[in-house]
Amino acid sequence: MTLPPVDLAELASWRALIERALQEFVDDHCDVDGTRPPGRLRDAMAHALLGGGKRLRPLVCLSVAGVLGEGDDVSCALPAAVALELVHTYSLVHDDLPALDDDDLRRGRPTLHKAFDEATAVLAGDGLLTDAFAVLAGARHHAARQIEELARAAGSAGMVGGQHDDMRNEGRSLSSSEPSLREVHRRKTGRLFAAAAATGALAVDRLAVVDDARRFGQLLGFAFQVQDDVLDVEGDVEKSGKVRGRDQKHDKLTYVRTLGLAGAKALALQAGEEAAAAAVVVGEKAQRDPALLLRLARFAASRTH
Repeated sequence: MTLPPVDLAELASWRALIERALQEFVDDHCDVDGTRPPGRLRDAMAHALLGGGKRLRPLVCLSVAGVLGEGDDVSCALPAAVALELVHTYSLVHDDLPALDDDDLRRGRPTLHKAFDEATAVLAGDGLLTDAFAVLAGARHHAARQIEELARAAGSAGMVGGQHDDMRNEGRSLSSSEPSLREVHRRKTGRLFAAAAATGALAVDRLAVVDDARRFGQLLGFAFQVQDDVLDVEGDVEKSGKVRGRDQKHDKLTYVRTLGLAGAKALALQAGEEAAAAAVVVGEKAQRDPALLLRLARFAASRTH
């Protein structure tokens, strides 16, 4: 399959919608009695959440909803889109902590524990994760199923388990690394992308294609992660907002380490093709044009930041 050129300009309005919704979350989130978070904690959460980023996970959610829905149905997926970005941002905050990757730069700015302090970073991450489910509870369709989808994706059998194994793999020999690495990537990165696509389908009440959408998201996430390994070696620091060589610094198992740079690039493109094939299945079952999902697959596999 020849993937279409990367042109995601049509997503600009959706990204602006996501940014507004994230700002509204920071400005308005409160308890049932109106109690607001402490000001310093809110400032820390805002530092992590509003500091840029590709917003790719919420855009996958909105894209699936846009492809499968009717008219302005994409607005039904906004709670899921916001919740996904809250969970993703929490994972970055905790991943950057001294006990894990001990990074100084994220999204072109000091990491949260550097800008504030370690205890505040832990609590801000806790807040982002927990508040995500309060946001998602407001979904119009299948709120409970969307909450379950995101919770399972982010939990101990999903993203957290993948992060655990990624940490345990540091310094590991290459002898049996690729199967282990695939499993880490499936959970650490792919599972949240899978939830993004699945909640997009749930949000517009397209139950018949939830499993197919989830598979598309999983494959898209795998392509994204393999390309992330490549960009850690040759990415543009200014565009990515991250320091290069983080994986080597922590002696992490990566596809560049196991396959070489050329092999990792080839695998990213192959993974993008597999994600595109899954997008076609989604389109065929839903009788919709999957062109936007195909472009997302191409972007994940060939992005430069």
